[in-house]
Amino acid sequence: MADTIKPFNERQRALAARFPVWQPRTLDQMLAVTAREYPERPFIITDERTFSYRDIDDWASRFACGLAAVGVKPGNHIALVMANYPEFVALKFAIARVGAVAVPINFLNRTAELGYVLGQSDASLLITMDRFRDLDYLDMLDELAPGWEEKGGGSHLPELRRVYVFPTAGVNSRGNVSMLDELADNGGEWTEIPDRDPQGLSDILYTSGTTGGPKGVLLTHDMFLRNAYGSAYARGFQDGRRHLFSLPMYHVFGYVEGLLSILFVGGAIIPQTQFDPEKTLEAIEKHRADDVLMIPTMTKAVLAKMREGHYDLSSLNAVFSSGGKAPPGLWEQVFELFGEVEVSTGYGMTEATASTTVVVDNSPTKRLTSTNGRLRDVGVAGDESLDRKLVVYRVVDTVTGEEVPPGEMGELRMKGPGVTRGYYKKPNETAAAFDDNGWMRTGDLGSVDEGEYLRLLGRTKESYRCGGEQVLPVEIEDVLLQHSAVDQAFIAPVPDERMGEVGVAFIIPKQGDLPTAEEIKDYCSRHLARFKVPKYVLFISQGELPTTATGRPRKFLLTERAIKDLGLE
Repeated sequence: MADTIKPFNERQRALAARFPVWQPRTLDQMLAVTAREYPERPFIITDERTFSYRDIDDWASRFACGLAAVGVKPGNHIALVMANYPEFVALKFAIARVGAVAVPINFLNRTAELGYVLGQSDASLLITMDRFRDLDYLDMLDELAPGWEEKGGGSHLPELRRVYVFPTAGVNSRGNVSMLDELADNGGEWTEIPDRDPQGLSDILYTSGTTGGPKGVLLTHDMFLRNAYGSAYARGFQDGRRHLFSLPMYHVFGYVEGLLSILFVGGAIIPQTQFDPEKTLEAIEKHRADDVLMIPTMTKAVLAKMREGHYDLSSLNAVFSSGGKAPPGLWEQVFELFGEVEVSTGYGMTEATASTTVVVDNSPTKRLTSTNGRLRDVGVAGDESLDRKLVVYRVVDTVTGEEVPPGEMGELRMKGPGVTRGYYKKPNETAAAFDDNGWMRTGDLGSVDEGEYLRLLGRTKESYRCGGEQVLPVEIEDVLLQHSAVDQAFIAPVPDERMGEVGVAFIIPKQGDLPTAEEIKDYCSRHLARFKVPKYVLFISQGELPTTATGRPRKFLLTERAIKDLGLE
């Protein structure tokens, strides 16, 4: 299906030749380097307009001038509530250029969540959309900090001095607010700040959390760029590669794997503000995308849409599907419908900057179906003492903390220059995250075999003990996904007086099919040990499923819902 490109090894060697020695830079310095080399190349492609590298570099400088003019100093925290608009990209590089720290915020947050992140992060300036989907951020600010248009955060958010608004519909709905365009018009000629440090803090990224509340992960410029280069190197990016994605750039998947990695090959991004399977396929065709980045639920929806009609996907060379467990049969369908493309998956987390493993494996598919990829060799960006990796893992027994043999299950712990030093203003959580030997607890259950292939099995806090027996939700979920009427299945534990804990199955049924709770439990009884059979079954819609930015279910919220709905308080 794809246009012919050079073999993987040749592409990887070409990239290594372009960057023979690692040179630490800040994010905006890397943009400037690429803009000097490829000033007229497309960098951001939208349906309305294409922005060149020169366009974005100049725009970032104008924003940086504006930020400096309104008093932003190096080290200040600048919050962004922004979907995948070109403005987000220009602002991210502008914040780096002025020496400030970016705090990209999940734009699906509600009022209390937004207020928490703004306060906890000590954001001194906020740049926000006025509206997105059904959310009105200006109404949220009215509730959080009355009079914010003139007074900033006031007594409620004392660090927040000023707010700038980006009107998503292009129209200023309120006449008394500072508009984003004013920032680009405020400054004069840019004078580069001389003392920026590539090892300095670049972003505070808040985890949405599958097992708890948000924490601000501390990440540096150099960490981001090393990992971004590692993505390009490990997947063998060709010159001028084009990424299409709707993954939000406030999250490391869209930000690092999508945006930053493309800088190393002078490529382009085709960002979408919302995921729509038909629009994804139309955009691949229209803009000649080489690579599409998705999470498994997106991949599944795109495959279903492909069966309904014909799309010209001849430009596509690669499909990257990661960020969650692939449902049964996904990879076989990818090969069937996408044809001769390089299919990749991986495993990572915000605390590790982005992906730390990768598998680029067309045939056979065994590694795709049985693992989450091999520990990623990132070439010149890696640590020589760690065999050119940024992150390495050890697997320990969940009870004793002792390291287990290769291939055996335990808790994954990680170490390396790609691992965060901790969480912003959370010393207790930071201390608890690391063991006595400096390995960070991921909270994930998995294994690493002798070939350094990692297999993810679930979260330590998602596993539970029913009558003293340990239960891994993923085992039950895999069985439920084989049921003809089940589209998606999620297992969460709830307390039980007799068994200690029992499972609740949250089922998203296939369209037109609604099994009964007894059918689901009977099906599990035929395929699982008794202690693994969920005691309760609840049916939900896709829209009711609480997820992280990468589509992973937030299991602790499912547990809270089950306790409430089942009257188990």
